[in-house]
Amino acid sequence: MFSGTATSPPHFSFSEQLPVTQQALSFASSRHRGQHRDADGATFLVHPAEVASLLARLGYDDHVVAAAVLHDVLEGTDTQHGDLEARFGSQVADLVASVSDDPRIPDEGRRKDELRERVSGAGDEALAVFAADKVSKVRELRLLLATGAPAQNAQVKFERYRAALEMLDSRLSDKHLLALLRFEVEALTQLPPRLGSTGTTAADQA
Repeated sequence: MFSGTATSPPHFSFSEQLPVTQQALSFASSRHRGQHRDADGATFLVHPAEVASLLARLGYDDHVVAAAVLHDVLEGTDTQHGDLEARFGSQVADLVASVSDDPRIPDEGRRKDELRERVSGAGDEALAVFAADKVSKVRELRLLLATGAPAQNAQVKFERYRAALEMLDSRLSDKHLLALLRFEVEALTQLPPRLGSTGTTAADQA
């Protein structure tokens, strides 16, 4: 049924009419090669591709969807802003930078707070990429909890996602995307996953 690890850039239907996004998928596939998600061991590209797919289905322009595909390359690979600018232009490169952590801030909590504050004033496109990323991340957190992630670590992540929702509630003009994130946050709070076959829920361990 499944073909295993892809050896060539993936083809997703959401990118069929988006040439810049297709180039971004090829670039991100190469840069993230060998990286995997913590939740299920899938190739890391699943996450940025999901973020991009959400935005594509909502009708965002090619450069925004491409930036969503690339949104982790500055943080998670040795890619530099200049590399993105040379390949995709300043519009895409600047958008990716606007949703990327500042590596000069050593403390993770402060780094995430600074990013959230910076994105809050960065404009609709950055807000949309940031929001779609959080939708995907809350879904991934559900998987992590279901497979036994430490409750304390999960709680820290969840509080960040909830803070993101609070910021986006007053900033994001795309109410459909906002509603998607609100549902994922509320569902994780009110209907947490069960852990293995014990019948214990994530809320029991929090």
